[in-house]
Amino acid sequence: MLTPKERHPLRPVWLTGIAALALFAGIAWYLAPLEPNVLALQLSFSPRAFATVVHAWSPEQLARFRWHLLPDFALLGCYGAFGYLLVSRSALFAHLRPALRGAALWSLPLAAAFDAAENVLHWWLTATPRFGVVLAYLASGTCAALKWLLLLGFALAVVLALARAAAPPGPDAGK
Repeated sequence: MLTPKERHPLRPVWLTGIAALALFAGIAWYLAPLEPNVLALQLSFSPRAFATVVHAWSPEQLARFRWHLLPDFALLGCYGAFGYLLVSRSALFAHLRPALRGAALWSLPLAAAFDAAENVLHWWLTATPRFGVVLAYLASGTCAALKWLLLLGFALAVVLALARAAAPPGPDAGK
């Protein structure tokens, strides 16, 4: 008898992908009124840069930002699982070299880990001014930058995998 994983190996990929997309769309809509936008805060590496963004927001906007961190944990869980499951369960990445496949396998879970660290730091740093802890601001900006680089890297790996899958077989195919 087949297990659910064997019968429907891509069901978790679809479920986590759709959940991640829905959460991302909802969070983006919820945060859209913030000006400067959230990306400006994420890529703040110093207390001064961070404060410039936070002080441009009203108390209600800051509360809006802080509230979004809770559903953002669900989002990062979904996209981390989606990336891992897409690479491990689909044939899309089968044409990639093992090292690139391994990098793609772990890129979204690692991005999610950096995102989680960034969220914790942002929760703490927006609770009250903490200008004396310069390293925390540097860490939050670094976590955000690494998260975005890993997300971009995964997107490029998907494009490469799609291109390889669509390419006609070479002269050595089937040998």
